[in-house]
Amino acid sequence: QQRDKLRQYQKRLSLGLERERALARQLLRDGKKEKAMLLLKKKRYQEQLLDKTENQISNLERMVQDIEFTQIEMKVIEGLKIGNECLNKMHQVMSIEEVERIIGETQDAVEYQRQIDELLAGSLTEEDEDAILEELNAITQEQLELPEVPLEPLPEKIPEVSPIKNRPKPELVAAS
Repeated sequence: QQRDKLRQYQKRLSLGLERERALARQLLRDGKKEKAMLLLKKKRYQEQLLDKTENQISNLERMVQDIEFTQIEMKVIEGLKIGNECLNKMHQVMSIEEVERIIGETQDAVEYQRQIDELLAGSLTEEDEDAILEELNAITQEQLELPEVPLEPLPEKIPEVSPIKNRPKPELVAAS
């Protein structure tokens, strides 16, 4: 409200300044230099008031922003307080021993389920696993057959390269 009142005051001063400037011109034209001087002094004083008013408005706006930010901070602190209280209540309900007991029971249940799954799936015996490994070795041995190596010796000369586009000379390509 105070800011709005100051804005209205600024408007009144601005309008008054324009009227006084026009009146000072008129007085100068009429040859009343002393009255024009006095009017310009009054105008100058009102301009200073206008500057002070602008500073006050700026201070008020800054204060409003500070208040709004402080209200937000208070809401954050209240939220943290409520969250902390909630955590404390949850910690009272659930103790570390209770959590360890639940984890232990869960692990026991998982192990028991694994045993049931093995019984139902009819897991392999050691003899079955040995037979599978032997079959795997036999298959890998079949795949390891290497191609025959040529008996002819490799040529000892390296083909010469033609200066045009780095291609081998045609007579050497045919010989190799």
